Amino acid sequence: MDLAYTEEEEAFRAELRAWLTATVPTLAPRPDPADWPGRRAYDSTWQRMLYDAGYAGLHWPAEAGGRGATPTQHLIFLEETERAKAPYVGAHFVGLLHAGPTIAAEGTPQQRRRWLPPILRGDEVWCQGFSEPEAGSDLAALRTRAVRDGDSYVVTGSKIWTSHAEVADWCELLVRTDPEAPRHQGITWLAMPMNADGIKVRPLRTLAGSREFAEVFLDEVRVPVANRVGEENDGWRVTMVTLSFERGTAFAGEVIACQRTLREVAAMARRNGSWDDQTLRRRVGRLAAEFSVLWRLIQWNVSAAQDGTGVPGVGGSVFKLRYSQARQELYDTAAAVLGVEALDTSREWTVDRLSSLSYTIAAGTSQIQKNIVAERILGLPKGP
Repeated sequence: MDLAYTEEEEAFRAELRAWLTATVPTLAPRPDPADWPGRRAYDSTWQRMLYDAGYAGLHWPAEAGGRGATPTQHLIFLEETERAKAPYVGAHFVGLLHAGPTIAAEGTPQQRRRWLPPILRGDEVWCQGFSEPEAGSDLAALRTRAVRDGDSYVVTGSKIWTSHAEVADWCELLVRTDPEAPRHQGITWLAMPMNADGIKVRPLRTLAGSREFAEVFLDEVRVPVANRVGEENDGWRVTMVTLSFERGTAFAGEVIACQRTLREVAAMARRNGSWDDQTLRRRVGRLAAEFSVLWRLIQWNVSAAQDGTGVPGVGGSVFKLRYSQARQELYDTAAAVLGVEALDTSREWTVDRLSSLSYTIAAGTSQIQKNIVAERILGLPKGP
């Protein structure tokens, strides 16, 4: 496979880079990280700018409101926006990278018309209601119950680590609709309006002090059957579609950001004298190689998907497994360079170091990724 970019792809890069160069400097200052309504407004403004310029949902099919770009063009978009230090998707993460692509792939024409345009314009924010307090990393162990009652499902249960629940309009929700079925066969995917009666949101403070996650308690919440994406009890398959999007190019921009941070770490080490430490120089060199290889792995995964030769989710699992660890090692190295200043939680690197601890859990734990690699790539038998 050819990892080089074509003339057409480089022309797309030049067009995008010119737009970013003209647009990013016009943005207002970013709001305080703790101001979630302000952050939602800021993120929505940026999303609308992307929409008006034709870059929203770039890789979504044209019939879903996107541009029908190739996976490689999407990768170029992520690379260039990160290098331009443009805003990330922020509060629109779930809608743009999870719910939207899932609805585009699995939703009815009516569902696509209802939900996709507001997601692309930045008008509506989604949160993710997958994880549960007693399920741990085993998503199939979820217990939130949905009972069919006429044209509605009555939902009772709780979710945890629900991203952006405080400012969300909708929730991509996994519920158990058949408690007697095998664990993977009794699950259904619902779009739940967050203003429905019976929903209580309790923010969670992370180790880094942020509040982008919450607990969500559901007490006989009525969700229209028309809001079901896919068939009843087919939610596990629909969920695998969602997770394949999450583990595809979702971290591509972050690899570019890590490479930039590593260069900044090396520059600071040279200034404060810690560059004289041979062990530190070896760590920096090895991390530079790691992130270079991870970027190539992203290109390989995207190329395989574009050629139709890739297995959805598997290549992403290899990447996610190693990237999670490399990111933690990067910020441990930054802490070694900072010394005692690494205890200052007002420093960006300190906050990033704390948040990096979640990467071996978020988007599928490292243990789950190892099982996927062992079973689906290496062909090893499942454990007893």
